[in-house]
Amino acid sequence: MKEFYFSSGWYWFLLAAVACYMIGCFNFAVIISHIKRKDIRDIGSGNPGSMNMTRTFGLKVGAINFFCDLVKGGVPAVAGYFIFKDYVFAGTGIAVSDFARYLFGFFVIIGHVFPVTLKFKGGKGIASTMGLFAFSLACEQWWYFFIAAAILIGVLLYIIFTEWGSMGSLIGVAALTVFQAVLFVLRYSAELTNVWSLLMFALLLAVDFVTWFAHRTNIYKLLAGEEHHTSVRRKKRS
Repeated sequence: MKEFYFSSGWYWFLLAAVACYMIGCFNFAVIISHIKRKDIRDIGSGNPGSMNMTRTFGLKVGAINFFCDLVKGGVPAVAGYFIFKDYVFAGTGIAVSDFARYLFGFFVIIGHVFPVTLKFKGGKGIASTMGLFAFSLACEQWWYFFIAAAILIGVLLYIIFTEWGSMGSLIGVAALTVFQAVLFVLRYSAELTNVWSLLMFALLLAVDFVTWFAHRTNIYKLLAGEEHHTSVRRKKRS
């Protein structure tokens, strides 16, 4: 493994952060709704995301939008992994790729939730966040993708039977975060206090914080018993 010196290579992270933010600003819900001669921001909850697309246009369109956002969150993370997979931070055994894939994904999510192209009013980032974790886990071991897929299916079943879309989504993100965090703890047990280890865990928390913050209104409504139900079964018949 080659050593990566942050002091001489920091600009790669800066360039990647800007590029990934701009990728995140690319909102598929707005594009798809415009193709259908509507603006998703003026319909339903006004949120340009997969859940509102499903409520508005039906399950098929919602699924297409979810898949596009999933890939948007995952592909940059995979790019970060392969760009830095042969490097460790100088003086440590910590893989730069472990840090880079979540840094790349984090800025995609920031761009999705706070896009400069939409006056900083974007989606809530669940699909992109799940894509980030699913693709990143596949970088660990290819078959980990199926664990991520099982969690996604579990989220879908939860939403189908409880009709609490926001809660199911947040539970899924939290489960994926914990799974990845446990893998990092096991891998870097001898270097948990190293600054790069701490920054990796901080990134995981930051990803969760952004998605939970984007759902703050839903959380308030859930606590007040005023949250709208999301019936996937009804949409399937649309």
